[in-house]
Amino acid sequence: MAGKSFSKLAAVMFALLCLGNLARADDMEKLKTALDARQEKIVTIAAFTANGNLPELKTALNGGLDAGLTVNEIKEVLIQLYAYAGFPRSLNGIQTFMTVMDEREKAGIADPAGAQGTALPAGTNRDAYGEAVRMRLSGVTEVPAKSGYQLFAPGIDVFLKEHLFADIFGRGVLEFSDREIATVAALAALGGTDAQLQYHLNAAMNVGLSQQQLAGIISVLEKDVGKNESAFAGKVFGEVLKKRSNINP
Repeated sequence: MAGKSFSKLAAVMFALLCLGNLARADDMEKLKTALDARQEKIVTIAAFTANGNLPELKTALNGGLDAGLTVNEIKEVLIQLYAYAGFPRSLNGIQTFMTVMDEREKAGIADPAGAQGTALPAGTNRDAYGEAVRMRLSGVTEVPAKSGYQLFAPGIDVFLKEHLFADIFGRGVLEFSDREIATVAALAALGGTDAQLQYHLNAAMNVGLSQQQLAGIISVLEKDVGKNESAFAGKVFGEVLKKRSNINP
């Protein structure tokens, strides 16, 4: 048993080293104090995909392309959101994006495709890779003991590590910070996701987003999505900041 535990820990640490290039890229986000236009559109695309407001999503998708998001970056946002908002909302978002692309092509607008998402290399230890990603998002350097839902329903923990944090987060194209912007916006739009929103607000800061940038997400939600969504996100964000200040006075 001890040998098995050591082997898994070694695999996790190796995966963390492999993620080093992503960590350096995310560290660049610390130099910023506010969301740029591209990031603001990730907020609205994610929020309207999650809440199913397809007319507003269509506007947000056009705005995202105009703001500099590539076609494949938007595809990655829509793909990732199935893990948080479900296949129906994700597929509706993809269908809406297809309509937008058809209309823009007919109007003579040529949008850059950008880099395409790829699967992890064959033979990747997806459990270890996913654990490494989750550790980075959680801001920890050691694998924590399993607890709560991990013990009650271990299957979901496997899916979280091997599918969400390995298969999806490992596709590239988007920085972890961009994926967390999308996730925070989607969870705020869904509502009733206090625990998950707390986790991902912390995760967003752990991968380099500043408090000002997270406040920027809430500002975009208030301006472009709805006051209920922004109020919910603001309440949870306040709780997160209070807890973090108590941990790091």
